[in-house]
Amino acid sequence: MSRLAKYLQPLAVVGALTMIPLSASTLAAADADTMRELDTFMDVFNQVRANYVDKVDDHVLVKGAIEGMLAALDPHSSYMEGSDYTSLKTTTDGNYGGLGLSVTMEDGAVKVITPTEDTPADKAGMKAGDYITHIDGQLLYGLELDEAVEKMRGAPGTKITLTVVRRGRDKPFDVTITRAKIELRVVKWEIKDNVGIININSFAGNTGQATEAALTAIDKATGGRPTGYIIDLRSNPGGLLNEAVRVSDAFLDRGEIVSERGREKSNFESWSAKPGDMAHGLPVIVLVDVGSASAAEIVAGALQDHRRAIVMGERTFGKGSVQGVQEISATRALRLTIARYYTPSGRSVQAGGIDPDIVVPQLSDPDYKDRPAIREADLRRHLVSQTGVKDEVLEKDNTPDPRFSATAEELKKKGIKDFQLDYAIRTLKRLAPAAPSAPAKAR
Repeated sequence: MSRLAKYLQPLAVVGALTMIPLSASTLAAADADTMRELDTFMDVFNQVRANYVDKVDDHVLVKGAIEGMLAALDPHSSYMEGSDYTSLKTTTDGNYGGLGLSVTMEDGAVKVITPTEDTPADKAGMKAGDYITHIDGQLLYGLELDEAVEKMRGAPGTKITLTVVRRGRDKPFDVTITRAKIELRVVKWEIKDNVGIININSFAGNTGQATEAALTAIDKATGGRPTGYIIDLRSNPGGLLNEAVRVSDAFLDRGEIVSERGREKSNFESWSAKPGDMAHGLPVIVLVDVGSASAAEIVAGALQDHRRAIVMGERTFGKGSVQGVQEISATRALRLTIARYYTPSGRSVQAGGIDPDIVVPQLSDPDYKDRPAIREADLRRHLVSQTGVKDEVLEKDNTPDPRFSATAEELKKKGIKDFQLDYAIRTLKRLAPAAPSAPAKAR
């Protein structure tokens, strides 16, 4: 079996799938029970083929059986065919067609995990926690998630109308969005008050390289004397494992970054930092929110455990499971949960997420109190954090400081459009009061 691609997305994948050798005696012991179950399956299959009211294609029946088997496991194991598998592969390349939404399915409605920054969905005002009940007036209830997502796809430039249910609104409302080819600029950077801000939107194939380039550019733009760095991982749904490792490594000089453990003790692998901190030991703040998931949590957890950065914002999504993608053919693949990943201190973020060192609500969002926070723990059949791991992170108080009481309107009058980022900049400047403060901007 070939080595598998490693992904870390809330609704995508990570890891390597290995074959575990079974002895002849082990197989023989399992054969009897297994064959009885398979006989039952074939009995049902043949009854449906012979007696269902309409003739059903064998492929439809087998595909449905596979999907049902995987759906009984956890939210992230699935069977992909055609455009579903193509979409997974192209998403990690950083350019694909669509609206720019990370979604899941709950009670027959599509639930938004997070809109990706600068995509049509984000610009149209879609929010985490929104429910999509209709597409172009067609009810989604009863459809599989892949079917609903397929309906949202289309040629760039065409319009789609989503019917949205949002907490705090009395009635459902329609949002019309123009489809576009999503070409993510996975890393953006700028300098404010001499603070280097690196905004990482996803972990695609070039994220690590782009982050290193941003660090070099900021260093040059500030004459080698930035006050420090802010890594903005908010609404980052994850991506490639090796890119999460490379981004973490850019800020670390030594030590483990992440490890993953499967069902057997032998299924263990870890990744460590190489010598050389591109941030030169300067203060670092990592901004996270409920949309920060998987690969983003790897980076936040690694820098937090090594006390290399202050994690600020809101508790993260909490996807700490590992999926291996095994290609069955050029158009078909199996995505299967085969491990959990752990931060350097041995913490599992599965279902718990990363708790920030400083809880900072997004006060510039007038709906932040009413909007439901959708996390891994809210998904049906989610894996629990493995018994025996260190879960002190789950015991922290996530109540914001009572001083955070300004309204969105008050902040707007002060010219503050992003309270979390503004607070992070002010905090970083307090951490390094001796640093120069020659403001500059670069993009």
